[in-house]
Order: sequence, then structure tokens, then C-alpha cells
Amino acid sequence: MKNWFVICACALLFSACASKPAVGKKPPAPTATETEYTIGVGDEVSVQVWKSPELSLTVPVRPDGKISVPLIGDVAAAGETTRKLSATLSQGFSEYVRNAQVTVIVINPSSGEYLRRVRVTGAVTSPLSLAHQQGITVLDLVLEAGGLTEFANGNKSKLFRRVGDKMEVYPIYLDDILQKGQLDTNYTLAPSDVVTVPERNF
Repeated sequence: MKNWFVICACALLFSACASKPAVGKKPPAPTATETEYTIGVGDEVSVQVWKSPELSLTVPVRPDGKISVPLIGDVAAAGETTRKLSATLSQGFSEYVRNAQVTVIVINPSSGEYLRRVRVTGAVTSPLSLAHQQGITVLDLVLEAGGLTEFANGNKSKLFRRVGDKMEVYPIYLDDILQKGQLDTNYTLAPSDVVTVPERNF
């Protein structure tokens, strides 16, 4: 009788482990810096100077990464966020305008359109490349792709993310997400993330 209880306990433990695979390393949550758009060459930016419409303009980022601004002259824009560039321009205009307040908006983000996309490939109905939006998750991306195919091995899916100078790979249990509502691996995506869904081996 004692052996029977031991066998039952082991069976239950094995069943629990099989139904919910242990989640290994998890990707770091995307930071505000990672999700914030970085201005690039070819982008068109709108510079609005509060109460000074004569200084406001819309200008492209030149091949040298700079924009030309009234009074200030050439200012480096490529590689900066709109928040950082706004602060730089506000400081520059402060020599000429009292309480200078500058707002920078990217109105044509041509340089980052493909660099910031998230992608899903493999055994999904419609593999796709989608513009990254803050807060988008693995589940959002897979649903946009029409869900998994009948041949998909969802619990063998992977998330590929560049962290620093390395490409990291993280497990995704899509079957558990879609069928059981277990959201442990429903990660929030960062720009340039790639999700791959393999097919089952028959």
C-alpha cells in the first residue's frame, strides 16, 4: 500500500511537470531607452519652438546626421531620441529666446522602419514583419499572424533578442499560452525581436 502511494505521488509530480514546462532564463523587460525611437539619417523631423513660430520648421536629417536650425546652425540629430534632441535645442535657443521650449516630433521615420520591426516566422498561418509598438507581446504577434498551423510545435518556440553585442535565445511555450492561458512566457517584445515556431517531427 505504501508503495502504491509513492507511485501515485510520483505520477502526479511527473504529470504536473509535463503540463507546465519549467521556464528557464527569461528576457529582460524592454527598457524605455530600448523602446524609444532613435532618430536616423533620412528621417524627417518637426521642430516646434513654443511662442516662436518663425523658428519652427520641418527638416530632414542629412547624410552627416545633422539638421540645420535657425540661429543655432547645425545640430547632431542622428542617434538621438526626440526627448534628448528637444533638450539640446531648448538649450541652444535659450541664448536667443526667453524660456525656450522645444518639441521635436519624427514625422517620417524612414531610417528605423525595418530596424525596429518585430517578426514571427515558421509554423504560423501568415509569417509577418510588424512595426514595433510599445507593450506588444508574443501573443499579440502570433495572433496578428493568424495563430499557429496544425503542424506547429508551439512549446518549442523561441524568442531571439539582441542583448548588448550578443544574440540571446529564450524558450516560449505557445501551446501553454494559447490552450491553457499560462502566460509565463508571453513576453513583452522589444524592437527587432524575432519569434520562431517550429513544426512537429512526425
